[in-house]
Amino acid sequence: MRRVLHVSGPCRCGLLAVALGLCLGFGPAAAQQGGGARPFEALKKRLVADGFAAEAVERIYARPEVFVEADGVARFFLHSEAKLNYDQFTTPESIARARAYLAAHAELLARTEEVFGVEREVITAILLVESRLGTVTGGRSALNILSTLGALTDPAFQEEFFRILPPERRISRERYLERVQKRAEWGYRELKALLRYAEREGIDPAAIPASYAGAVGFAQFMPTNILAYGEDGDGDGRVDLFDHADAVASIANYLRRHGWRPGGDRERREKAIYAYNPSSYYVNAILAVAERLRN
Repeated sequence: MRRVLHVSGPCRCGLLAVALGLCLGFGPAAAQQGGGARPFEALKKRLVADGFAAEAVERIYARPEVFVEADGVARFFLHSEAKLNYDQFTTPESIARARAYLAAHAELLARTEEVFGVEREVITAILLVESRLGTVTGGRSALNILSTLGALTDPAFQEEFFRILPPERRISRERYLERVQKRAEWGYRELKALLRYAEREGIDPAAIPASYAGAVGFAQFMPTNILAYGEDGDGDGRVDLFDHADAVASIANYLRRHGWRPGGDRERREKAIYAYNPSSYYVNAILAVAERLRN
């Protein structure tokens, strides 16, 4: 059975399309025509083979705002220049903003805590770290990021992409080849989930903003997690992670499904948060913010 994708309305157009097209060697005309450019050809065929309707796939990748997102995807293959400073989230200013969020959404958070058993302070801490309480959600296109990653399953595109990475910052070729195939397959799975989510919700896949990694909304969920754990927190029949009620409920559902229990010990809580983001620094930051909010 072919999946039917509904494509609607104009979206934000990336002005980097022409420049990236020139870097990858397919010229300004092809870049301006979006996905008709060569890097997405194999990707389109794979999507059709996996059950997506050919006409819908062609329409999506012919749009000028759908293009190779080299700038964002490159971050996966460059040496990191800095680590996130989690201390910024426990400053008096950050805690004050989080307290204001708790007050503004008190009824929603109380209802969610009652339903899912996840403390409001923990949910708020995650929103603070993930998206500055919904104010910073990324300015890239989820479709472009995940399409570019998915296209990197093609060995020829892998080689082209490696050549455009800044030589002084890119990882070694050996590490790149080890990493790119795994990352590309991951990106392709997330792309399929994004398209299914967009179809289910009746939204334009090209209109969904995301981080450089393709994470979406106030909760910064990857598309597979939206499908698996996204919750309709306000009862409108939709899952929209740019809506506070849905984002709050989705975070709580994710943690509960990963072992969070009311009154659980610290180890159980740490494991649930670690599933959300596998970083011990992240886990400690979330618990530290939540503790300050409780006090």
